[in-house]
Formats: sequence, C-alpha cells, structure tokens
Amino acid sequence: MGENAKMFSKILIANRGEIALRIVRACRELDIKTVMVHSTADSDSMPVHLSDESVCIGGSTAKESYLNMRAIMSAAEVTNADAIHPGVGFLSENEDFAKMTAEHGFEFIGPLPEHINLMGEKSTAKFTMQKLGILTIPGSDGEIESEEEALKQAVKIGFPILIKASSGGGGKGMKVAHNEENVSQAYKLARTEAKTNFGKDQVYMEKYLEFPHHIEFQIIADKFGNVVFLGERDCSIQRNHQKIWEEAPAPLLTEKQRAKIGGILTKAIKNLNYIGVGTIEMLFENDKFYFMEMNTRLQVEHTITEMITGIDIVKEQIRVAAGFPLSFEQKDIKLNGHAIECRINAEDPNTFFPSPGEITHYLPPGGPGVRVDSHVFGGYVVPSYYDSLIGKLIVYADTREECIKRVKRALNEYVIDGISTIIPLHIKIANAKDIIEANYNTNWLNNNIDILLGRKEE
Repeated sequence: MGENAKMFSKILIANRGEIALRIVRACRELDIKTVMVHSTADSDSMPVHLSDESVCIGGSTAKESYLNMRAIMSAAEVTNADAIHPGVGFLSENEDFAKMTAEHGFEFIGPLPEHINLMGEKSTAKFTMQKLGILTIPGSDGEIESEEEALKQAVKIGFPILIKASSGGGGKGMKVAHNEENVSQAYKLARTEAKTNFGKDQVYMEKYLEFPHHIEFQIIADKFGNVVFLGERDCSIQRNHQKIWEEAPAPLLTEKQRAKIGGILTKAIKNLNYIGVGTIEMLFENDKFYFMEMNTRLQVEHTITEMITGIDIVKEQIRVAAGFPLSFEQKDIKLNGHAIECRINAEDPNTFFPSPGEITHYLPPGGPGVRVDSHVFGGYVVPSYYDSLIGKLIVYADTREECIKRVKRALNEYVIDGISTIIPLHIKIANAKDIIEANYNTNWLNNNIDILLGRKEE
C-alpha cells in the first residue's frame, strides 16, 4: 500500500500570510522545494523571502492575484511545480480550481473536486449528511427562492430562524429573524451579502439555536480508505460569527461523547470516499450534535489539534496528497493536555475596523508551551487588501487552568506597535470569569462585548 508513492519535489503555494509561511516550513522539513506566488502588495513578505522561488502573479487585490487561476497555473508551469497547495481561503474550496489543477497535470493538495462541490453548497451538504445518519439542524429542504417562501418556511420551522448563504462561510450572508416581521429584511440582507461575498445569492434556512457551542471535528483520510479522527475544537468564542478564540479539546465534552461522535463522523467520511484533511463543524446544544457544514480544507485553527495530538497536520496532508498512506491509525491518537489559539487581527479592539499600516516594533511572546504562527515582523507593512489576520498565538499546557494562565502571560508579552490589534480584547477574554469556568456559548462574546470593552457595567 503506497509502494509507488513518490514525494513531491516542488510545491507551489497559492496563498499568502501566516498560512503560506506555515506551508513553506512544512515543505522545508519534508525536503520539498517551494514556489510562492504573490501579489504586488506582498512582494516583501516573509513567505516570499523564505520560499525557494517566487512569482508575482498580479496586482494588489485578491481578484488580480490570489483568485487569478490562470496566472497561478502559468506560475506552476514555468517553475515546474509538481503540486499546488491552496492554503486557507481564496481558492482552497473552489471546485473549478481543483479541476484546473488536475487538468494541467498538477496534484491538488486537497480533496477531490466532487467533494469540494458536495460540501460547498451548504444545503446539499446537509442533505448528504442526513443520508449518512448525522443529525442536522431543522430547516428548509433546499434553497429559498422568494420572500413568500421564506416566511412560509420560517413559520413551519419555528422562530427564531437563521437565513444563510448556500455558498461561502466566515459569518457572511447570515441573518437571524426572531419573528414574522423580521423575515423579509433578513432574507433580502442575506441574499445581498451572499452575492457580494461569494458571487451567488442563493440562501437556505435553519432553526436558530440560541445557546449552542460551536464544536468542530478534525478528520484526515488517505487514498486507501483509511480515515482517522483527530479530536475536536471548541470555537464558540466568536464575534458576529467570526472565530477569534479556539480551544482543544472542547472543555464540556466527555470521553464517551467524543468517542461516539468521532465514530459516527469517521464512518460517514469513509462512506464518502473522502481524501485529505477536512473539518466537520457542528452545533452542540442539550447534549445533541447538529451538523452545520464541512470545510474541505486546512483550518486556521488546525494548530491546537497539532498541539494536543503531536501530529503535524500540514505535513500529513502533503504526504496523503503524494499518495502515501496515513502514518498513524486511530488507536495511535491520544489527546494530551490543553491548547488555546488566539487569532491576532489587525483591527481596532474597540471598533473592529481594520488597521493596516507599518509595524514599527514587533516582539512575539515565547517561553514554554508558546507558539506563534505569523508572517509579520518589525518594519512589515500590513496591506489593506486582505483579511485582517496577521498571526495566531497558540498556547499549550497540561491542564486547561494552566493553559489559560499561560495565555494571559503570553498576551501580556506580545508587542505589536504601529497598528492596532485585538490583543487587548483577548486579554480581557482570558480574564473573564465565564471563560475561566468554561461557561460560554456562541453568543457569549456578542452578549458581553460592551462589558469587556468598558462600554457598560456588569
């Protein structure tokens, strides 16, 4: 099994920022040469400097560069790359890009195009998971085509309801309606956001769970039918559906619950004949797991799973794409200790407006159990064209209590001058009584943001 597999000699990385640097580092440890494609705005970035080769593929905007499929293919051809790693975001879940990669003779480091398509349309993914025996949130059978249908479905499902974009993610194209009067506006706003962010205005409807935990499950599968479950992450600390703080393992899950849901999901993924890394995102409320969506790519927060399992997910992802079997079995997976990731965004911590500009002084934290995944440095200019994520603070300790104390220590060491970041908000989150006691859900941050920012008293 895997006897004819051959490791790639050169991988083109079709992404930017911290995730691109993460892939460069994994490739270097695997003795694989790298090619960084980049926009004009990223010419002086750390991933570009540390890769073996680089190719400028367009102007500053994502449309001109990181979403320019033809330019990426041309770069892969002129540099004689073997494979393309799409990273996170941009084209990582684009079925057409995965097909184009294969048609041009390169290996796509990700799942098959049909699986990207299957899970990319949320309503189709939901129906598929239902057939595989996974509980889903009550909702519409498919996409909602009119305001009249939206109101009819909302009454049938029962309020509150959530109208969601069929494509995309990241909290965009999601609107809640608490009564009949809100449905029309929520429907129109969700469609408008979906069209603006994803190019498609199709939406569907779900029952809105009011106090759930957002728990996601990491799986990886090879080309020989082996599927391994790598535990879960609690991603409930979110601002407007955008994750900013993640933990692994989930504080509220028992070993019995973990083993049960892990077995169900592993079986489902095996039945799909899925290949590569994937994350099944679920909402957990009243001891029930409800399927929400599946991300057919590497996750930003894969880091904390790496910390508690000891597995380099990016290297394993590359090995699987090259045709090697998984280097471990389910019985080898042990979850040890606790890990927390704080996303460091270049945003004003009070208004959350983006804060591009030059970083005048940069000093990341260190010490035992502290890891920083970031592409920035002193003198780096944060561009205004892309996502505001500039780094991730990942902290590990033997227990959750120790981990939170270490998070506080690391956050207070972190220095990024010249721009604003949300580090001050993370410090307040880490000191909040509810967080320390693991007494939170997906609405906790939105409900407590004014208190944390000093806008009102408790």
